[in-house]
Amino acid sequence: MTSIVLLIYWILDIYKWVLIAVAVVSWLIAFDVLNKRSRAVYMIAEFLNRVTEPVLRPIRRILPNLGGVDVSPIIALLLVWFVQDLIVRNLL
Repeated sequence: MTSIVLLIYWILDIYKWVLIAVAVVSWLIAFDVLNKRSRAVYMIAEFLNRVTEPVLRPIRRILPNLGGVDVSPIIALLLVWFVQDLIVRNLL
């Protein structure tokens, strides 16, 4: 049982870094540091969006429009940290 809980904890830890990468890549694309017409950048951005969109879409639906500022990755990060804290405090 402990190994399954640890596996879930590590998957959440990896997902936390993926959420951070999504935010950084989206900022770099928005400020024209990265060119999305580049094949490598497009593939990386598309992969990150496909991995995180199922989690971020419901959060975006709930949050009000903040004028072009997307805070859904921050909310998702807070949720991941909360679940990790629950795992550490209650299950381990």
